[in-house]
Amino acid sequence: MHDEFAGNDCRHTNEPTPDNEPLSANTDLETVLAAWHTATVRLERTHESLRGEVQRLTDELEVKNRELARKNRLADLGQIAAHVAHEVRNGLVPVTLYMSLLRRHVDGNTAALSVINKLETSFGAVDAAVSDLLQFTSDREPKRESFELGAVIDDVVESLAPQLAAQHVTTNVDVAARTFVWADRQMLRRALLNLVLNALDAMPSGGELDVIVHADQKSVEIEIADSGPGISPEVKARLFDPFYTTKPTGTGLGLAIVQRIAEAHGGMVRVANCPQGGAALTVCLPRLAAGVPQLTQQRIAA
Repeated sequence: MHDEFAGNDCRHTNEPTPDNEPLSANTDLETVLAAWHTATVRLERTHESLRGEVQRLTDELEVKNRELARKNRLADLGQIAAHVAHEVRNGLVPVTLYMSLLRRHVDGNTAALSVINKLETSFGAVDAAVSDLLQFTSDREPKRESFELGAVIDDVVESLAPQLAAQHVTTNVDVAARTFVWADRQMLRRALLNLVLNALDAMPSGGELDVIVHADQKSVEIEIADSGPGISPEVKARLFDPFYTTKPTGTGLGLAIVQRIAEAHGGMVRVANCPQGGAALTVCLPRLAAGVPQLTQQRIAA
């Protein structure tokens, strides 16, 4: 009996006493509170992350909406400009004919010929502005062909030789022989011509014009650099905006046309100030296009 009671006493000492119950409850409560705090912190972080993502998407949507509105305005403006340009060009045709006839009638009259020369110069400027408008509003696809880039660059430089000489601008062309591209020859020539003219505007009192070509099997970059004063951040931000110009004359379409031609070829235009002074605008184009015959690809990449 004594052993049985002793055993019972031993079992009774292993059972929890009332004093242990508050300690266990406190431990459970602390665990719940810690888990609640962890979940709250995680929820706050998730909320901040979602709020940041919503703000990013909102800003992105706002930018896209502004760009869409800008494109719509440009499309409307382009239609108006195209109509005006065609009408002006149609009006210039008979004027040019009459000027030619008038020149014949006053042949030998120095004063009259001087006036006619000035009129022809003015009408030439109008015709150039009309050409810019028509080029800018043109939305045709490039008529691609394989041609040597150096020949087009030489053609542009030679066509501007009188102006280069008159402004005392030295030209340096660096392009490897047999550098072929797959592009629209006339569109690319127009882009390069506009870039060179833009560089000349930055050097009215003379300087250096560098035309440098970097090419590999995937892309070709044509850099036009001048030794002018460079481009301010304010001008750089609007450099490719249509009708924006810092010159007293001009349409402000030259660089916008360059950008449009580059984008039509799947490329882009970069602008930067040179460390040694002046500015550089670079046309970056993919050297090959989808669907180019293998033989043509080998020729271009050679």
